Amino acid sequence: MGVIVKKIVAASSVLALIFGLAPLVLAAPANAAPVKCRPTTAIGHEPSIISKATKILKVIPKTFTLATNCGNIVITTVGKKAPQTLTQLATLAKSGYFNATLCHRLTTQGIFVLQCGDPSASGMGGPGFNYEDENLPPEVANNYPVGTVAMANSGPGTNGSQFFLVFANTSLPSGYTIWGKITKGLDIVKTIAKAGVKGGGADGSPAQIIAITKVRTR
Repeated sequence: MGVIVKKIVAASSVLALIFGLAPLVLAAPANAAPVKCRPTTAIGHEPSIISKATKILKVIPKTFTLATNCGNIVITTVGKKAPQTLTQLATLAKSGYFNATLCHRLTTQGIFVLQCGDPSASGMGGPGFNYEDENLPPEVANNYPVGTVAMANSGPGTNGSQFFLVFANTSLPSGYTIWGKITKGLDIVKTIAKAGVKGGGADGSPAQIIAITKVRTR
């Protein structure tokens, strides 16, 4: 099942621009306010080539906030359990690498994740460097529980910029670095998941477009 979160070509590489529309209101999960997704002009584009950080940050970010057209998703990091991963992601965030990028992949059967972090929106994009895995969970059932944020990859030591947000308990081979947990905005991810995959099916571009406007670290 690990192949599900490897970098692949998304079902649609070009998404139509939406202009002049009122925010789309989607039915939110129970006990949550409705999620409003604003129109976005984000489209797949050529990823920037960013220099890899050569030193681990002295102060590891405690949170990453994904500002999206559907609201803010706050991720509390695992801190020193994944220093290399968090250093490289913070480097990318501060460079603007994630600005105006689409979350390009949704899977709703077998595993339950929303995948983001590829400016090309093809599933093949990256910053031009890789780094080793960290903080891998044990090989047990539901080792990537709801709310987990982990790196997508194409094999050991191939982490780049792509990551996935888990919206329901998921079992995977223990090969994907866990670097955080969603502490605010899980309702947004669940709402995107509820809207399903574009064109039907269980794996492809989200039917409801969700784009990262900017990533802030603290």
